[in-house]
Amino acid sequence: MKYIVMLGDGMADYPIESLGGKTPLQVAKKPNIDRLARQGQLGMVKTVPDGMKPGSDVANLAAMGYDPQKCYTGRSPLEAVSIGIHMSDVDVAFRCNLVTLSDEEDYAQKTMLDYSSGEITTAEAAELIKTVEEAFHSDELSFYSGISYRHCMIWRGGPVGLNLTPPHDISDKRVTEHLPGNPVILDLMRRSYDLLKGHPVNQARKARGLNPANSIWLWGEGTKPSISSFTDTYGVKGSVISAVDLIKGIGICAGMKVIEVEGATGNIDTNFKGKGEAALKTLLDGQDLVYIHVEAPDECGHHGDIEGKIHAIEYIDEQIVGPLLSGLEAAGEEYSILVMPDHPTPIAVKTHVSDPIPYLLYRSNKPLDSGITTYTEETAAGTRNYEEHGYKLMKLLLEQ
Repeated sequence: MKYIVMLGDGMADYPIESLGGKTPLQVAKKPNIDRLARQGQLGMVKTVPDGMKPGSDVANLAAMGYDPQKCYTGRSPLEAVSIGIHMSDVDVAFRCNLVTLSDEEDYAQKTMLDYSSGEITTAEAAELIKTVEEAFHSDELSFYSGISYRHCMIWRGGPVGLNLTPPHDISDKRVTEHLPGNPVILDLMRRSYDLLKGHPVNQARKARGLNPANSIWLWGEGTKPSISSFTDTYGVKGSVISAVDLIKGIGICAGMKVIEVEGATGNIDTNFKGKGEAALKTLLDGQDLVYIHVEAPDECGHHGDIEGKIHAIEYIDEQIVGPLLSGLEAAGEEYSILVMPDHPTPIAVKTHVSDPIPYLLYRSNKPLDSGITTYTEETAAGTRNYEEHGYKLMKLLLEQ
């Protein structure tokens, strides 16, 4: 038996007026997933425990079978692992976004124009983070390049529990009420604006009509992660496919095989087909489970891009789910597949929410007659199947 988790990050949504009161999942053409819905189990599951923020860190830990209330130590440490940073027990990691702020003279009066600096390229971002590291490095502080706008700061002996605001939560909002209370963090962010606003990379971006990455934004702090081995916990060998350092970091901490896919970007231009091909290969090469993470629906949700979100769901169905299942069937492999988002990222609010999400579980050796024709938030909720603890879905998937 082969096991698949197909996770469309932020895929769930609220009804949208311009779609006739439907969600992107309801509008998207997804014949392969809907075929599974007709013969599978649907329901709703809570991936974000009460009292925890609805981040992709918490929600993906749950989707991967780990109780966030027991193992979560912060978002950035998981990304630090993926980048290759060795953290000591006294280190605190911070996510360091490159963002676009408006040009008011007073930093506190600026607006968060773009939490991703126009999806800045990794090469451009590396130059900017190098400049930040050269300016701000000390015995306590170090900066490390990641992918696109996502980077890392390590503060040796730094503080935790700062309740810092993720920049994607305040898109198009003035930053005044969301600035960090910690004076060191705030000073770094203020100084970074003066450092980066005239940088040659940003001058070139503005000349091309692109958003400049004119400030760092620090958030998501945490200490060295402690996650048990996936194989020891569940008795199967797993692989992770994602373009996002956070998800790769969870996989590395869990001792799973992390597979790199050329052209995987974390956006709507990601290599959907390549992810599907890599998933099939790792399963046929002997791995028992593959966790396929696609960031594109979430990014479209953050940007309020309705059409992009619909297309992302359709690409997942057409270029990943369909070919992957056809390949397994052609190889004579039985499989179980769990289709789900980690959390909703509704177009209306452009950020994550803690609402339960719809899941679909299909077993090729035990097809059901569900009486359902499509996988959506509405059809899943209508089954009245509900799981309070998201991490328990992994055990359900692995049941024979």
